[in-house]
Amino acid sequence: MNKDEHLFLDEDLIEVVSRNFKALGDPTRIKLLYLLSQEECSVGHIAEVLNMSQSAISHQLSFLKNLRLVKSRRDGKSIYYTCDDEHVIEILKIMINHTTHN
Repeated sequence: MNKDEHLFLDEDLIEVVSRNFKALGDPTRIKLLYLLSQEECSVGHIAEVLNMSQSAISHQLSFLKNLRLVKSRRDGKSIYYTCDDEHVIEILKIMINHTTHN
């Protein structure tokens, strides 16, 4: 390859990758994704575990659902959430391991 031939990523791909990193750049979303990587949860359970309002949790879940990082299922009147992208969870766990490794 000569110096004028560069490999560039598609702009749409760069945007999606950036949004995924943005999702992992927020402490609340890190906690939420980590919790959902452990178990399926309702909004109420997540709010209790993270000591946050259900409204705040719903807002974060909506953000993550739009990125297809979490998915939901309805059981009667309750909605349960779980992770929908094992690749992102793997990246999160790698960063946690990296950060705690001395």
